[in-house]
Amino acid sequence: MSEQLGRILPEVSEESRAFWTGGFEGKLLIHHCASCDRWFHPPVGACFRCRSREVAPKAVSGRAKVAAYTVNHHPWLPAFPPPYVIAAVELDDEPDVRLTTCLVDCEVDRVEVGMPVEVVFNEQGDVALPFFRPVSA
Repeated sequence: MSEQLGRILPEVSEESRAFWTGGFEGKLLIHHCASCDRWFHPPVGACFRCRSREVAPKAVSGRAKVAAYTVNHHPWLPAFPPPYVIAAVELDDEPDVRLTTCLVDCEVDRVEVGMPVEVVFNEQGDVALPFFRPVSA
């Protein structure tokens, strides 16, 4: 993907580093609990379900479904000419893990709840931002 100037990049912490940099290796890294075998996001030092500290980033499939979305028509920043889609996607690996992201490589009027999508990464400086696009057949 081409770089878009003007994007506000995330502040990377020790706990979130794997999530923001896994894309450089083509991996969507989500925290996983070894005790209850569940995924969770955002990344923190303990599982919110079972309170175990046996957690670490692990690669997921990168497949998801659109859970909700909005089409932005306002030109907030020059780097993002409207219209564009902001979506909440639920991971196929753990449907209650949702990521807020941009949908790319799709027509805004074709987006729908339940649409299968896959991760793609937009490398910008020290981070590889996870975006999603419709699954190609």
